[in-house]
Amino acid sequence: MYVESNKSNLHSRMTWMISDKSLEMISSEVGLEGGKSKFKTPWMYKFLLFILPVPFRAITNVHYKRLDRIPLESPVIFVANHTSHVDPFLKIIAAKRPILYLAKKEHFESHATKALMESTGQISTARETGSTDALERAVDVLQSGCSMGIFPEGTRSRKTHAPFLQEGKTGAARLAARFPKIPIVPISINGARDFMKPGSLMVKPWKRIDVYIGEPITFSEWISDISGGNYNDSDIEKILSKNENERREEMKKIFRKFTDQMIETLRLNGAP
Repeated sequence: MYVESNKSNLHSRMTWMISDKSLEMISSEVGLEGGKSKFKTPWMYKFLLFILPVPFRAITNVHYKRLDRIPLESPVIFVANHTSHVDPFLKIIAAKRPILYLAKKEHFESHATKALMESTGQISTARETGSTDALERAVDVLQSGCSMGIFPEGTRSRKTHAPFLQEGKTGAARLAARFPKIPIVPISINGARDFMKPGSLMVKPWKRIDVYIGEPITFSEWISDISGGNYNDSDIEKILSKNENERREEMKKIFRKFTDQMIETLRLNGAP
């Protein structure tokens, strides 16, 4: 994964050039097929996106850096650190397009948030039963040309002192492997916790928030990058020639490595 910071820079890299055949086999091995139903962005979401960004930017102290890195077309997987309820809005405003999220099912049961979740097409996920169903719905979203927003930590950080970043879950990595040529855009958010603390409804719009857009990368680029996955066609062939349980364990290692590097990228790019 590309990392831009004063401490590390992986722009100068070597790749093994994974073939399309290997990428297709990896994508199939992920095991996410989707529900085969086309996703359409709800009209209410489009309406809110039309009217809210300007006043939000006007009354807040949000500073974006490198917005030029966000692809203007095609589906995108946006990943970011998560310390506040405002984080999803920060990503949406940066992208200037609808972004769908995996939201905990409690948001769909609360009177305060149910209408917003349903009217904007967000995806309910139950933590106790796993997120496979939600990820399969995310497949529908990406196949329909829409974009997904993922917080790899899985939930807002409840830590009271920095560092706030938690270990990442592998859902974003699975989606990236399922769609190896869709760009993943890392977004590091710093200051959102001071804007709106976890568990609090008090908003402090004067608090500064810095949002840094990292360089996009696809799973196909990462897996062949010597500083990323460092796999070649021969490595992939060996993995897929193993029995089912061994293949599953090897894929888990790939997902974990991708996720850990993604979290480190967010940290080095400014996530507290």
